[in-house]
Amino acid sequence: MTLRNRTPLFALIAVVGSALALPAMAQSVAEEQAAAAQVQAQQAQQQAAQAQDAAADASAHANQAAAAAGGGQTWASVDTDGDGSISSSEAQAHAGLAQVFDQADADKDGKLTAEEYRSYAATQQK
Repeated sequence: MTLRNRTPLFALIAVVGSALALPAMAQSVAEEQAAAAQVQAQQAQQQAAQAQDAAADASAHANQAAAAAGGGQTWASVDTDGDGSISSSEAQAHAGLAQVFDQADADKDGKLTAEEYRSYAATQQK
């Protein structure tokens, strides 16, 4: 092989080598981008979990504040039988409710529903 034949051969080897190396480099870049995207997704999940924890804490604090403002009792805590309405005997556990039970029981069926109580409270605020 002469010098004249070797130069194009070396050039051809260099071009083919470069062409074969490009997909490997491209694959490496794609893998790095995928890894970076995975890290970002994990960070987003952690932030979402922290936000959920913060929301749960805020909800718990709001419930505690509401319970403190209402004497520590909620509709569900007064409704001991869990039927969705408060009977006259259930109302006796809450002194303020026992006093207004007959006035708030609009249909006089002996059970106070949440709607009846809301309606009564609205008329008292006017």
